[in-house]
Amino acid sequence: MSAKSRAVSVLLAPFFVVFTVAMVLPIGYALWLSLFTEQQSGLGFGGTETVFTGLGNYLTALGDRTFRDGFLVLVGYCACYIPLLLAGGLALALLLDSALARARRFFQLALFLPHAVPGIIAALIWVYLYTPQLSPVVGALRSGGLDFSFLSPSGALPAVVNIALWEWLGYNMVIFYAALQAIDRSVIEAATVDGAGAWRIATGIKIPLIRSSVVMVALFTVIGSLQLFTEPLIINQASSAALSSSWTPNMYAYTAAFTRNDYGLAAAASVLLALVAAALSFAVTRLAQRAPRPRTRPRTGPRPHPRKKVRPT
Repeated sequence: MSAKSRAVSVLLAPFFVVFTVAMVLPIGYALWLSLFTEQQSGLGFGGTETVFTGLGNYLTALGDRTFRDGFLVLVGYCACYIPLLLAGGLALALLLDSALARARRFFQLALFLPHAVPGIIAALIWVYLYTPQLSPVVGALRSGGLDFSFLSPSGALPAVVNIALWEWLGYNMVIFYAALQAIDRSVIEAATVDGAGAWRIATGIKIPLIRSSVVMVALFTVIGSLQLFTEPLIINQASSAALSSSWTPNMYAYTAAFTRNDYGLAAAASVLLALVAAALSFAVTRLAQRAPRPRTRPRTGPRPHPRKKVRPT
């Protein structure tokens, strides 16, 4: 082994050690745990014993309507949350990148600050704002003739989407804004000279050129949406009538492990959720690769014919 190879191995070794301890071993343990279940002998009066059940926990999870309904909740959540997050983050980034924007650093910091608040603290703040007896927001809505309860079964999904948007909109705006700043300004100047307006430049040049950043944000958002847990858990603790303790697949696994003490079922539900996340991530990546590549400069007229070379006599 050469000195360069040894140096690379030494530098990569800490990463692989941490990756193995923090990722590979927990995943392997979850797979192993999902193959077993706890059973009581002696009509419930004896001790518990660990029994190999194979795919029994997976079949139990898939056969539970509560677990399946959790994925329907995630579908509705993603359908509302992801378009709003991408469109809102892009709109804010384009506004900050425009020539009319003023005090860019102030607005970047102001929009990013909610992301600095831990998720559980943000959920607690919004639960306070959702409580009719305490919230000035609900009181203002009612005084305006709008009687909407966020802590109800019909208002739970909009309430969770609102919390998530408040937390992550500014973060993704910063990613989009950084990508916009990396665009070659000569491309935008050429489009301006060709007569393209601000809307045409934004939709036809800027957004296509930061497509990789949009795909990355969409991919991470899909994975994060499938792991929805903190916000609905806090809302459930504040009002169990708004949503159940197994409202999402993550909450189903948490309830199975720490309420029913069925760690095998919780591990199986977690593995199934991970498989769905992997499949959706693959689908998003493939769709992004099939999208057409943007041109760096719009063509406003026909291409000139190449000049013929004249051979000197």
